[in-house]
Amino acid sequence: MLFNSLHFLFFFIIVTSLYFAIPYSKRWVLLLVSSCYFYMAFVPIYILILGFTIVIDYFAGIYIRDAEGKRRKLLLVFSLVANIGVLAVFKYYNFLNENFSFLLHGFGLSNPIPYLSILLPIGLSFHTFQAMSYTIEVYRRHQEPERHFGIYSLYVMFYPQLVAGPIERPQNLLHQFREKYDFEYTRVVDGLKLMLWGIFKKLVIADRLAIYVDTVYNNPEQHNGSTLILATIFFAVQIYCDFSGYSDIAIGAARVMGFKLMTNFNRPYFARNISEFWKRWHISLSTWFKDYLYIYLGGNRVSIPRWYFNLFIVFLVSGLWHGANWTYIIWGALNGFYLVFALVSHKFRNKMNHLTGIEKSPWLNRFLQISITFLLSCFAWIFFRANHVTDAFLIIKKMATSRVHFT
Repeated sequence: MLFNSLHFLFFFIIVTSLYFAIPYSKRWVLLLVSSCYFYMAFVPIYILILGFTIVIDYFAGIYIRDAEGKRRKLLLVFSLVANIGVLAVFKYYNFLNENFSFLLHGFGLSNPIPYLSILLPIGLSFHTFQAMSYTIEVYRRHQEPERHFGIYSLYVMFYPQLVAGPIERPQNLLHQFREKYDFEYTRVVDGLKLMLWGIFKKLVIADRLAIYVDTVYNNPEQHNGSTLILATIFFAVQIYCDFSGYSDIAIGAARVMGFKLMTNFNRPYFARNISEFWKRWHISLSTWFKDYLYIYLGGNRVSIPRWYFNLFIVFLVSGLWHGANWTYIIWGALNGFYLVFALVSHKFRNKMNHLTGIEKSPWLNRFLQISITFLLSCFAWIFFRANHVTDAFLIIKKMATSRVHFT
């Protein structure tokens, strides 16, 4: 079920009305059943995938809490492997198999492993990461295991965030399912306003820009550099309004019922550098990778070369998380390169700012920093949006060699 559909409109009205009409003790049942229906509106059988990981992580959390030593770590690994395994099969199996076939072809061999004709379960990357954060937090003793199976299931399946986040931590969300929220006019209105703003960004801005962007990016060989530049800028706006619009609808829908979900976007295109950009863009994912991968690798508490390596690996994995295609991997690698280069060139850039005197004009300095950051992100978006790597390089070539004229 999509947020920008009449189906969701009726669903939201009915579920929210019932939510405030029934006793507090029964609300988790309503939300869980509603979330199951919401998810099954896509491909009903895929509810079994969610059920599989929910059962494993529920019991893993309980057993991890009481285990010690190697057994404790083994239980965590079992939970993570189950979640990542599901993600690997449904999202990355054909991608890995395709690349394996390409490798074998170079040696004149054929690939005996068959391809799978499967649809990617909606929101799989999001609820998988949310489930993984639960077992990791229990392992770290930052979260007590949830012993109510229904409440834990609702934590993973809560419908507002099921499709596109925000990816919540158990410390923020689990306890909210036991709290009593009355109907508060101001809060409900605020939530509805946020939902309407999200719908506006999605339908009026993102979907309209997508028409032009799709036309250009699906046939880059038929367009000149100016058109491709304009389409790339439009895509930067499109993906922001699309994604942040969905987040606004999710946060607003939850707020209507009393739940507080984390902010997921904070005006990222006003960031003054790439590091700040990623503190403002898809915040729930950026902080997830920071908490569970970057810190695990050692963060910045290692040698400088290793620190740079950690940053680059995190963004490489982030690119792969976004999609099973080399375009996403290159997009992630580009952002990792941006961050590492910014660190390496920090002293040089400060010296140049001092020599040119630009630091004496704060408004100009800020404008240039925001503009450069936006242009760098737009360049990376080329790979994110391009259908193939060859298309991305063709687009870049045309941008660099064509005369810029907008008509």
